[in-house]
Amino acid sequence: MIIDVRKYLMLGTEEDLDLFFERAQQNGFIEFITTSTKKSVELPTDAHNILVALKILRKQPVRKNYEGLWEAPYANHVAKRIIELRDEIERLTEEKRLVDAEIHRVAPFGDFSMEEIDYIEKEAHKKIQFFCMKSSKSHNRTFSDDVIYISTEYDLDYFITINSESKSYPDMIEMRIDRSEGDLKNHLQFTKELIHELEQELKSYAGHIELLQDILLEELNEHHLAQAKKDVSQPHHISGLFSVEAWVPKSKESLIHPLLEGLSVHCERIREEEGDKIPTYMENHGLNALGEDLVKIYDIPATTDKDPSGWVFWFFALFFAIIVADGGYGLLYLALALYLRYKFPTLKGSSRRLLKLFTILSCCVIVWGVITSAFFGLKVDRNSFLGKLSPLQYLIEKKAQYHLDKKDDVYKYWVDTFPQVKTATTADQFLEGAVVMKGETKRYMAVDTFAENILLEFSLLLGVIHLTFSFLRAFLKSWAGIGWICFMIGGYLYFPIRLHATSMVQFMGWVDSTTAGEIGLQLIYTGLGVSVFLALVQHRLKGLGEIVNMVQVFADVLSYLRLYALALAGSIMAATFNEMGVSIGLLGGFVVIIAGHGVNILLGVMAGVIHGLRLNFIEWYHYSFEGGGRLFNPLKLFKSEED
Repeated sequence: MIIDVRKYLMLGTEEDLDLFFERAQQNGFIEFITTSTKKSVELPTDAHNILVALKILRKQPVRKNYEGLWEAPYANHVAKRIIELRDEIERLTEEKRLVDAEIHRVAPFGDFSMEEIDYIEKEAHKKIQFFCMKSSKSHNRTFSDDVIYISTEYDLDYFITINSESKSYPDMIEMRIDRSEGDLKNHLQFTKELIHELEQELKSYAGHIELLQDILLEELNEHHLAQAKKDVSQPHHISGLFSVEAWVPKSKESLIHPLLEGLSVHCERIREEEGDKIPTYMENHGLNALGEDLVKIYDIPATTDKDPSGWVFWFFALFFAIIVADGGYGLLYLALALYLRYKFPTLKGSSRRLLKLFTILSCCVIVWGVITSAFFGLKVDRNSFLGKLSPLQYLIEKKAQYHLDKKDDVYKYWVDTFPQVKTATTADQFLEGAVVMKGETKRYMAVDTFAENILLEFSLLLGVIHLTFSFLRAFLKSWAGIGWICFMIGGYLYFPIRLHATSMVQFMGWVDSTTAGEIGLQLIYTGLGVSVFLALVQHRLKGLGEIVNMVQVFADVLSYLRLYALALAGSIMAATFNEMGVSIGLLGGFVVIIAGHGVNILLGVMAGVIHGLRLNFIEWYHYSFEGGGRLFNPLKLFKSEED
């Protein structure tokens, strides 16, 4: 939940200044208002060097933890050396690249000695030059005796010339050569050996990560403490006293007086000023803490917002499961999650919460796989144990029975396509009759079609429900939301009738088609009128602009079709890889199936995360979230392991 943050004035004697701030840092619930919060403050050099060194070391192979001296001077020395090694390796790597390119440039002239070239030029008073020329041009030219052909590489011919003085030739490019191929190769080998030595030295520091992390935390704690004390002021220029303003969460106010016990410091709540940027303090536990982590990915709620953490978490889990849409993949996710829990039992803080989130998402995917009878792209027989467990199969049978009883256009279509359906008297006979054989495999065409229709409709229904919650949460800020809820419900009831489709409310027997069409149309018009009327009442003439939200609401509901589309795409890919693998054969088919499902799993995770969060952060936030807040950032002690 989001807890109110209140502004306090701290006034005390300078002799208690240091102890007061040290206690505040240890307790970690006070955010001091200083000028440093209004501008970025650079880290101290030592802390910056350690931070850079840690980034470098995390790319190195894991080594046994360093067990020597744990002091800041030694850690700072190590950090500087790591950065020096990184910079030197980068410089030598670039030098190696240039030398390698130079070797390829002079290689056509063969291996020779630059000392001998210099000796010839000095003793014979001649000038030796190196040239290259396009082969297409040199083949049509006649050269004088002073031009000596050496070799051809790719589309260039190479020459040397010996003259009394430097000379130029048409279409020929002079090449300046300072070192021979042999010299360059020797230098290249030396550079490689030096790079290897430096890389080995850099790898030797990989065991210092824990040391550097602890010293970095100490440096940061000292820096933040000094920064917090930096901008305290003297009230009315009275010497010996200090004053500082601070933010304190309402739930932590009872901790103020124990903190001040024994100190000559007075604390009193003061009124917030108009220009104050009040921080947002979020306090969540359990599963809501996972939702808070998700919320912070996109934006920080404003202090006037309601905490969306729980809503975002549960709907994200649902959307992720629908998009992945395969219980087999969920089993793989769960196996990986359990392995990580076994491998890293001591995970703390955000890492532990992330693993917990991954485990819950895995379970949600498995549950949705059971609901839809989808496992590794295989069609689960509707008469099997898993098929009978599936609520989707129940809805399919209800839809089949509805069309069988009505003898409507849908029934006639299936009778025309599969004449044996005409003799069906039950939903089971209807579905069993609409079958085609693909090799030795039965494909239930009516089952597949009805399943796709139900899942498509469910995506839209889920959009209506999700946005309804958003409008209800923001009702006090926007009364017009009640009208838009009516508008969405009306659209859900009316448009299937308009499109000659059969919705769940009809085949489940909740509302007949005629009544659904009439009520739906009335709700559409009523919703539009109510939303505009309430907007005018709440916002006066500005409320006239509410009518344009009709297009926005309609588009937002349709946006939930991505759930159905992404799930369908994933299931088609999985089934396609299975068919390809079977057709290829045992060995090659196994490789194709594993590789194909690997790609599909990766795409499914990406789509589930991106679009699962997007429907919360874009569509849902649009009506109930202000955002733009600043996260509460108290002075506190950073620790190596946080709960």
